[in-house]
Amino acid sequence: MAEPTATTGNEAESARNHFAKAMEEAKAGAQALGKEAQARAEEYRGKLTQATNEWSSEAKTRSDEARTKANDYAAEAREKASAYAADAKVKAADLANEGKARTSQAMVGLSKMIDENVHLIDEKVGPKYGDYARTASKSMQDAATKLDEKSLDDLGEDAKEFVRTSPGLAVGMAVAAGFLFGRMFKKSK
Repeated sequence: MAEPTATTGNEAESARNHFAKAMEEAKAGAQALGKEAQARAEEYRGKLTQATNEWSSEAKTRSDEARTKANDYAAEAREKASAYAADAKVKAADLANEGKARTSQAMVGLSKMIDENVHLIDEKVGPKYGDYARTASKSMQDAATKLDEKSLDDLGEDAKEFVRTSPGLAVGMAVAAGFLFGRMFKKSK
């Protein structure tokens, strides 16, 4: 076997220098890799920021477009609702005027029927009740005349005033009218 040779001081010094140089190269390589990684990370961060900004801008644009469309649809819906409300108001006024005219005609017709049959009431029940029938007939004719003369607004104000002055009577009349309408519709089935 060969004996290991003893290293001289120069060789050890040379190995140390070689090792130190290799360490410096490794450190320099690691620093270069770190810088390259940092540069790539910055590049990716920039691309990510740019993509996020573009996406955010696109999302904001779409959101603004959606908000604009929603506002347009809402405005269109309000316009249509206003038009329908105006049409409904006109139609309701026409129906109310027609109802007022029919009610007046019905009152006049009932008054005439009472007048035509008042002599029967005089004969069958007595003149005192005939006078009541005549008074009722006259009151119905007067009420029909007043109804024809008043506008719907005047009638509405009269109804409000009546409810304010006699709320109990107004509720009672509403209940009675509801009962009568209920009976009429129940019989018609």
